[in-house]
Amino acid sequence: MNVTDDPGQRVLAYHEHSKHRPDRYAPGPGHLDWANQPEPFRTYVGAKCLSLPLQAERLEVLFAELYRPLGTIPAAEVNLASLGVLLELSLGLSAWKVYGESRWALRCNPSSGNLHPTEGYVVVPTLPASGRDGGVEAGVYHYVSRDHRLEQRRVMPGGEAEAWDRLFPPGQFLFGLTSIHWRESWKYGDRAFRYCQLDVGHALSAIRHAAAGLGWQVRLLTAPATRDVVRLLGLATGGVRFGGGDGEPEHGELLLQVGRAESGGVSMSPRVAGLAEMAGQGPWMGQANRLSRRHGMEWPLVEEMAELTRQPWQAEMAVSASPPLPPMLVGESGDVRAATLIRQRRSGQAFDARAWLESRELWRILDATLPRSGCAPWDLLPWRPRVMPVVMIHRVRGVESGLYLLLRDPERLEGLWGALDGNFLWSRVSDCPEHLPFYLLRPGNCQESAYWISCQQEIASDGVLSLGMLTAFPAEFPAWPWIYRQLYWEAGMVGHTLYLEAERAGMRGTGIGCFLDDMFYHLLGLRSERFQTLYHFTLGSPLADTRLTTEPPYSSSAAP
Repeated sequence: MNVTDDPGQRVLAYHEHSKHRPDRYAPGPGHLDWANQPEPFRTYVGAKCLSLPLQAERLEVLFAELYRPLGTIPAAEVNLASLGVLLELSLGLSAWKVYGESRWALRCNPSSGNLHPTEGYVVVPTLPASGRDGGVEAGVYHYVSRDHRLEQRRVMPGGEAEAWDRLFPPGQFLFGLTSIHWRESWKYGDRAFRYCQLDVGHALSAIRHAAAGLGWQVRLLTAPATRDVVRLLGLATGGVRFGGGDGEPEHGELLLQVGRAESGGVSMSPRVAGLAEMAGQGPWMGQANRLSRRHGMEWPLVEEMAELTRQPWQAEMAVSASPPLPPMLVGESGDVRAATLIRQRRSGQAFDARAWLESRELWRILDATLPRSGCAPWDLLPWRPRVMPVVMIHRVRGVESGLYLLLRDPERLEGLWGALDGNFLWSRVSDCPEHLPFYLLRPGNCQESAYWISCQQEIASDGVLSLGMLTAFPAEFPAWPWIYRQLYWEAGMVGHTLYLEAERAGMRGTGIGCFLDDMFYHLLGLRSERFQTLYHFTLGSPLADTRLTTEPPYSSSAAP
């Protein structure tokens, strides 16, 4: 990788360095050291644990209702039970899979290679007891999805709790996300930083969908400095070595403000530094477990990117108004319960190459990726869409096979016109809803292109469609390299939305992290290096693997 002192240029150099190419993959381990496969669950040994009730099954909200404007679903009180529902349907387990003597967990939030580098923390004021459930002491808690429990990391005693509580608007709390890069770099080497950021995006969308079921608002806080996120979540400056001092670093990513909308107009961004200062004055409880016995190979470039993309404190990003759109297309499966669909989401492993998707389902799937004011999941992000899916249609009834583009932000049309192949048609599809900016670029069979671009993975050509997520690095990027993380978060959110919408259509989605960037650019006739692809995806009719057995995520005895 070329060395430069400019952080923005170094991040761009990393992006170029970590591309897969026809003659070589991005630098990686070359083999899997199974003896040191990272432990998939972080725990804090010695920390007091707080069991969460399993009550997501009682949530009667329909999945289609999650997309309605905020206030449509009555807001739940913020207490132990509602926290449990939020965590169960966002970062919680959805099932266990068994093959022979092997057993592994699936979660509601997807992850590259099912490695799950993303960890979740909640920062709460004092929450009163409710019904059969006890209260929650003010402080910082880590979520353990394996056991559906919270671990106390920092509790605010006595008078400190009163001062702490005053920093929270009524009915609001903070949700923090972190990344343990080693979980991904163990398998993917230098490319792991990309995948960790995508997984943060998946988690963001999962949290927003789950919160919508509770009638809650979620806001991404764009002002707090990374150092304050790290301090507030008890990670120390720049990521701390866990497991006796020589374990794996964990890095702060972001904070979300979550809760009832009555006080949602009060941003907690100016209060984060104060909360971090208070949290840092007392003892942190529990010793984080070490994830691997030893590390045979380190990937310093991944940690370097984490440092280069750290965000200083800045002014809160103003919310960009979304263009007016009609209500979401519901489709024929609008009566499925949200909890059911969220927990049945899976990544397809193989697709039926003879299956077809109906055009009305395609329109609904694409429509779900468009931002609507006050509607999940896109009201979480303050910026206008930066990620544009380029879709290779294989088998959709009534839609010609070919290369298409979904213009999620119409203001980006002129820039794309100038950057892509000048011979593209840019024609509207005949029966496509008028509000859906879906353009045919070039007709023709794209299955072979999808296969080769996706590192010769048949799932990309056997699906009903395959797509790549194109973005333009904004003008502010050289001065604000942390935007690199944000671009991947948005791409991950698009991917998670596609996962859920594929399930609604009776299909299944699969995120594709292995793709040949430059081959995709050649397909588009791309003439500007400002444009890059971040994530690829396919969906189709899944072929069941009968060798696998599915077990429930949690013991029934754990439910109240």
